[in-house]
Amino acid sequence: MSITQALERWDEKSADDISNIYHRYSQTDSFMPDLIELCGHARFEKGTTWLLKHHLEKQYPLDAHHITTLYKLAPKFESWEAKLHVLQSMPYMPIDQSEKSTVEFFLRDCLMDTNKFIRAWAYNGFYELAVQYPEHKDETRLFFEMAMKDEAPSVKARIRNILKKGF
Repeated sequence: MSITQALERWDEKSADDISNIYHRYSQTDSFMPDLIELCGHARFEKGTTWLLKHHLEKQYPLDAHHITTLYKLAPKFESWEAKLHVLQSMPYMPIDQSEKSTVEFFLRDCLMDTNKFIRAWAYNGFYELAVQYPEHKDETRLFFEMAMKDEAPSVKARIRNILKKGF
């Protein structure tokens, strides 16, 4: 069975099943190219982005080409889970100058999302952008100040965690 077939059979709910898919395919040579290609299909974006995030959290880096492709796909994702997975993966994925405007567009869009988890992690994404590109620090601080007045408590908690890093 291919990873595509495994993802087709996944019910998009079972954490055990998606973890088993990771363990079954993560050591294959085609794992990363297959995942990146499947991310471009709305049907698979939730599962593939979870697998990518899980892979990154296990300290396996992505090459620059795969990061670029993922950042280009992110604004097109339909599922909130896929967006969240990319936002949560940003600390592991440096933003190249060539994809900076795409990432910034994605983050701005996510700040306006109705889902508070997306908004919380979009603020974290702006932090990551500002760390790599200091010209974004003032605007990011302004976003944080406004959010601390108006955002949901869970979003404020994420921002407080960012501020503890010394931003």
